[in-house]
Amino acid sequence: MKNYSYIGISFVILVFGIWAVPKIVNTLSEPDLAVIGQVPEFEFTNQDGKTITNSDYSGKVYVAEFFFTTCPSICPIMNRNMVKIQNEFYGNPGLGIASFSINPEYDTPEILKEYATSYQISNPHWHLLTGQQEDIFKLANEGFNLYVGQAPEVEGGFEHSGFFALIDQEGQIRSRYDENGNPLIYYDGLEDEGIQMLMEDIKKLL
Repeated sequence: MKNYSYIGISFVILVFGIWAVPKIVNTLSEPDLAVIGQVPEFEFTNQDGKTITNSDYSGKVYVAEFFFTTCPSICPIMNRNMVKIQNEFYGNPGLGIASFSINPEYDTPEILKEYATSYQISNPHWHLLTGQQEDIFKLANEGFNLYVGQAPEVEGGFEHSGFFALIDQEGQIRSRYDENGNPLIYYDGLEDEGIQMLMEDIKKLL
């Protein structure tokens, strides 16, 4: 009778193992990141004069920001930090970056090309994008919920967020959770802590 009991117990363990292993593997393979929303479709021109749309980022993890080349305050900090991200994933074709200019009247492809050179932008999937200001403002304020606006009283003439957005291979905005279980939504593009968290979460998605 004891032998039958051992056989029965062994069978239960075997069946449980067959059921549990895929569950464990699936849990380990899925990053614990919140889904914030879907990036709406967009179409702009990059620093090389090429038309760039959502499809150019399909299948890639990418980071998005809103900036302008003559920004005298936070943009230089943001883009030096974005270069750190570029260099951390140097040679990885799965990473892209989208930098949308909120001053497209000045930021022509030629200006953006010079800016890219000055910041040593080398990732072929880092597109500095320009187009109709109305479309870029709508993408920022409604698509990403990242405030941008004209502000003549402010140095530089524009106001905008210093946050970066993380987007997965399916075009979904993603973020980690804070200690209270709430999604952070965006990553601080001005602080080392925010950049470190962002790079960790890029690795999870990749």
